[in-house]
Amino acid sequence: MTTTVSAPPTAPAPPPRRPLLIAAGLALVLLAAGGVYWFTRDDGQTGAFDPDAPYLDASRPVAERVDDLLGRMTLDEKLGQMTQAERKEVGAGEITSYALGSLLSGGGSVPSDNTPQGWADMYDAFQAEAMATRLRIPMIYGVDAVHGHNNVKGATIFPHNIGLGATRDPELVRRIGETVAIEVTATGLDWDFAPCLCVARDIRWGRTYESFGEDPELASAMTTIVTGLQGEKLGGPNSVLATAKHYVGDGGTNGGKDQGDAQLSEEELRKVHLPPFQAAVKAGVGSVMISFSSFNGVKLHGHRQLITDVLKGELGFTGFVVSDWNAIDQIDGVRDVFTPEEVSAAVNAGIDMVMVPERWREFISVLRDEVNAGRVPLDRIDDANRRILAKKFELGMFEHPMADRSQFDKVGAPAHRELARQAVRQSQVLLKNDGGVLPLKKDSRIFVAGRNADDIGNQSGGWTLTWQGQSGPITDGTTILQGIRDAVGTSGKVTFSADGTGVPADTDVAVAVIGETPYAEYEGDRPDGVTLTQADLDTLAELRKSGKPVVVVLVSGRPVDVTAQLPQWRALLAAWLPGTEGAGVADVLFGSHKPTGKLPMSWPATPDQEPVNHGDPKTPLFPYGFGLTY
Repeated sequence: MTTTVSAPPTAPAPPPRRPLLIAAGLALVLLAAGGVYWFTRDDGQTGAFDPDAPYLDASRPVAERVDDLLGRMTLDEKLGQMTQAERKEVGAGEITSYALGSLLSGGGSVPSDNTPQGWADMYDAFQAEAMATRLRIPMIYGVDAVHGHNNVKGATIFPHNIGLGATRDPELVRRIGETVAIEVTATGLDWDFAPCLCVARDIRWGRTYESFGEDPELASAMTTIVTGLQGEKLGGPNSVLATAKHYVGDGGTNGGKDQGDAQLSEEELRKVHLPPFQAAVKAGVGSVMISFSSFNGVKLHGHRQLITDVLKGELGFTGFVVSDWNAIDQIDGVRDVFTPEEVSAAVNAGIDMVMVPERWREFISVLRDEVNAGRVPLDRIDDANRRILAKKFELGMFEHPMADRSQFDKVGAPAHRELARQAVRQSQVLLKNDGGVLPLKKDSRIFVAGRNADDIGNQSGGWTLTWQGQSGPITDGTTILQGIRDAVGTSGKVTFSADGTGVPADTDVAVAVIGETPYAEYEGDRPDGVTLTQADLDTLAELRKSGKPVVVVLVSGRPVDVTAQLPQWRALLAAWLPGTEGAGVADVLFGSHKPTGKLPMSWPATPDQEPVNHGDPKTPLFPYGFGLTY
C-alpha cells in the first residue's frame, strides 16, 4: 500500500503542535504552516493524522505506542524510516514527500553558518519537514562526534580514543561522553556515531587511533562512554543516541588493511573482538553500526549470523542496526552501485536503517520492489521499524522534536575544556626519562622545535572539522607550544623554530614535538610500517648538532617506529592526539601533574614485527601497559 503526497517546493516552517484537519470528500487535508498536504492511499481510504492517537500519548508504554504507530503506517512510510540520507543530498520538501526517517552529516558536512545556532537552524528546518508528514514522525539526525562535537568550529575536542585508553579511567571517559552529549544536544542533534569499540591489533591500520587499545578488557571497560552519551536511560535533557561501531572485527583485518578481511577463527573473534559490543549492549547502547570489513571473506553487511543470530539474538541487542556509508554497495565484493540482491541481503541480514547518502531515492524504490516481490519479508520491515521508532520514542523526540536553543554557550565551554585538559594529561605516557631530564624546570631556557608544536590541526588529528582533518589553526584551542609558553611564563625563556634550526647557545633543553599529521580511515593505512617522516628526521638532526639534551613529544594516533633514534633522546613522551587542549601536555612536561598513562598498545621494535600484541611470543620495544612516572 502506498501513499501519494504532494508537497510545496520549499521547506515549511514548524507546524503548530496540533495541526488542523479538514474533511474534503474521501481525503483529508493537513494544514501545516507553509503548505497544504493531501494524503490519499491507493486503496481509496483516507490516511489521516489523528492528534489523539495513542502513539502521541507520552504516558503510554513505548511498546504500545510503537504498535499503534506501526499499525497506521503505509509501506512507503516504513521504508522511509529505514532510510538515512546525507543532508546535502536532500532537496526541499523531500523529507516530507519521502517520509525520510534520518539524515546525517558526513565528516565536514556542515551548515554555512558553522556555529551552534547555525546547526540548530539547519536541524529545525529539516525537522519541520518531518513534522509536516502525515504521521508527524520526527527524523533523527546523526553525526560523527567521535572525540567531541568535532564538526563544529569552537567545540571542545578531546583526545582520540587511543589516548583515552592510555588513561585507564572509565569514569573520566563517562564524563567525557556526558560532556560531548551536552555539546551535541546544544546544537539540536540527536544521534552520535560513537563510540568506536574496535580492538586494534595492528598499528598499520589507519583507524588505530579510534580504538581504545589492543585489549578487549580495556575497550569493554571504556563503554562507560555509552552511559555518558545516553544518560542512565534515553530521554534526558542532554541524552543522545550512542552507536557501538564497527561490528565486528575491523581491528583484526589482515595486514591492518581498512575495510579488509579479518581471517580469524570464530573463537578468536568472540574472545578478542566481540566483548566490547557485549559490554555496550549491557550498557543499553541504542544503535550498532556494521563494519565495512569482512569476516573470513564474507562482508559484515550481509552476515546474518553475526548480525541477527549473535548481536540481536545471543547478545540480546534491542536497539537498531545501521549500515556504514554506502557499505551495502560492497556486499558482492564490487564497489560500484548497490544491486537489488545487495539491498535484500543487507536488510535480511538484520540491518534496520541503511545509510545511502546520495542514492537514497533509488534505495527506497529498490527495497520496495524487493518487498513486493517477496524477497524481503514484511515482518523484517516491521521489525526494523519497531526498533527505530522505539528509540525515537525513548529519546522523547515526539514530544520535543525541535532543537533546544538554551545551551549554545555550552559548546566549547571553559568547564568542558578543563575536562579535556585533564584527559590530555592523564593520557600522556612517559616511555623514557634518562637522568631525570623531565620534569622540565620553569626557569629553564627551552628551545621548542617540530611541525606539531604549534599546530592545533595536527594535534587534533582526523575527524576534526573535516573527515580527514587538516593542519593549521582550524579551530579554537591551545597548541602544545602555547601550553609550554604559558607554563614557563616569565620565569624562563622559550624559543621556537619548526625545523629545529637556530638553537640558541644558552639553551638548557630542546623539546621536539614531532609525529603524524592528520588522516582518517584507509588514508591512514601504512602497510610498510609507521615511521617518522624525513621532515621529522631532519629536525632531530638539527637538534643533535646543537649538542643539547633532546626531549621528544610524539604526537601520533599510534606507536611509531623510533627504535633507531631512541638512544639519541633523553626522554620520550607519547602524547597521542590530544585535541584542542595542548596545555595538558605541558602540565606533564613541567611536572604540574605526574605522568600516569599506560600504553594501550604494544610498541613494536621494528615495522616488520607487526602485528605484535601482549600475550604473543614477540618482544616489543615497550610492552602493553608500560609507562613511567616521576
